[in-house]
Amino acid sequence: MKEIDTITSIALSFLIILSTAFLSVNNREIEAKTISISKGMSLNSVINLLHENNLIVNKNVLKAKILIRGLASKVPTGTFLIEGKVSDAILIDSIFNKGPIKLKLTIPEGTSAKKIFESINLLLKTDHRFDNLFTEKNILNKYNISGSSLEGYLYPNTYFFFNDTSPADIVDTLVSQFWIEFDQKLLNRANELGLSVHEVVTLASIIEGEAMLDSERSTISSVYHNRLKINMKLQADPTIQYIIEGPPKTLSTRDLRIKSPYNTYQNYGLPPGPINNPGIQSIKAALYPLETDYLFFVAQGDGSHKFTTNERDHEAAKRVYKINKRKNK
Repeated sequence: MKEIDTITSIALSFLIILSTAFLSVNNREIEAKTISISKGMSLNSVINLLHENNLIVNKNVLKAKILIRGLASKVPTGTFLIEGKVSDAILIDSIFNKGPIKLKLTIPEGTSAKKIFESINLLLKTDHRFDNLFTEKNILNKYNISGSSLEGYLYPNTYFFFNDTSPADIVDTLVSQFWIEFDQKLLNRANELGLSVHEVVTLASIIEGEAMLDSERSTISSVYHNRLKINMKLQADPTIQYIIEGPPKTLSTRDLRIKSPYNTYQNYGLPPGPINNPGIQSIKAALYPLETDYLFFVAQGDGSHKFTTNERDHEAAKRVYKINKRKNK
């Protein structure tokens, strides 16, 4: 009799788990996560890994669903992308059916759109022309971009894609990530400063082009904010580098005279748009400048800058830099 009761209890428990497995949906909104399953990992180990990453609610329920589908002995290996609205069924499909991701795209902060598009073509082994994606008005409107191109809005990060991902899908992912990062708090701050998102991103791109040290971003930002307040030309070297074809170089007097709306040595105010795609630290620096009286800065050769409030001290700092540069040759 006890044996029958035990069997009945086990059967009831299994039926409860089974019914829960069928009825439970557990839809969860997940930011993009990657899960790596190593060769030889057991089903229990995979389920524990998913639980540790907060991708599942109930380990027993997920296991029951996998057993029902006959997938327990088919644990795959590789890196898997999990994102968006995720239920247990979608999770199982992502791992057991879609398979591992094959493509990884890393975009450093400050990368130009041109370089990003080159990287996408290299990744996909295509020769796609991005002209329409880059500047077409309806594309820009779709992404709520007031500028004339996607420059500045292709958010730098590491992304993972499947082999059949299209160039348009990759661009969509990058721009969507930008708007995730540029959240309501930052939008409110931009409004407080009387700046549009486009102006913030443009300034952030210049800061990104100048800053070598994170600790200096807000100070560099303060210089540009101070200059804008008194209608002083920004004289930002990265804007000239953006105009010039080829790799970065030491700028000449001739370079500073190039006729271009992006030349901040010749024109007042911000350039027409971003000169690269800045990261969140530069965006925040543009929105939260340090309170200073600085109007000038000069590189010191070690990644840092000497900040000054007047032209006389600035010229002195430049002379010191040149002397030290000669000494170190």
